[in-house]
Amino acid sequence: MGDSHSQKIIIGNKIITREEVFEKKERFRKEQAKLSFEAKIETLVSLQEIAYSWGEKKDVIVWKL
Repeated sequence: MGDSHSQKIIIGNKIITREEVFEKKERFRKEQAKLSFEAKIETLVSLQEIAYSWGEKKDVIVWKL
């Protein structure tokens, strides 16, 4: 399949191919895997805080560090 036939994805003002999306996803996954356990927990808590404040969902548990 040539470049003219590959699927394209538009994000904002950028056009990327499906293959590029999967390459970036794999690179991101490998970078995340290198993080320390503590950094992963801090990221999780940050996401919990966003979920708690977003839409005022007060049933979300936010871990205390």
